[in-house]
Amino acid sequence: MSQNAKEAAHRAASDAEQIAWVDEQDNLLGALVRADLRQRGLIGRGTYIMLFNSAGDLCVHRRTLSKAIYPGYWDVAAGGMVQADETYAESAARELEEELGVSGVELTAHDHFFFEDTGNRLWCSAFSAVWDGPLKLQPEEVLEARFIPVEQVMREIQQKPYCPDSLAALQRYLKAQQSDVAKNT
Repeated sequence: MSQNAKEAAHRAASDAEQIAWVDEQDNLLGALVRADLRQRGLIGRGTYIMLFNSAGDLCVHRRTLSKAIYPGYWDVAAGGMVQADETYAESAARELEEELGVSGVELTAHDHFFFEDTGNRLWCSAFSAVWDGPLKLQPEEVLEARFIPVEQVMREIQQKPYCPDSLAALQRYLKAQQSDVAKNT
């Protein structure tokens, strides 16, 4: 099976997943097929896992062209939709392992916020983890990945398409980090 066929099959399976459907206050209403949730403009749940190495560099990766949302964009976080029977933390651990092949790391929870963009309405939970091991990319979702300094990421977002939802998570994370530093000085 060609890579394009694998991506298409993965996309079809992904669109059929039962996703947590929530209201404006993040109360669980039930489960819906991902494609139906998106088409009806309803709210789901998403996770964002910012993966750093011990030097403080952030893993950025490029999404495949078959992705329903932001195809081919660069992404500052692994992550995805929370399935109907998962917690945010369970989803974050699953997504990090699926997309980047990273498991068994401590996930630190950072923020919970609402994000809305065309075709993308989510309650989001952001996490971070530190990993110095090799990455094992999921070829149906990730074209390439690399660790780069956060300062470089902030320059690149002016020149390359980056996913706005994960950028919102990163910007909120960085703002909270700056606030924590200010409190401790």
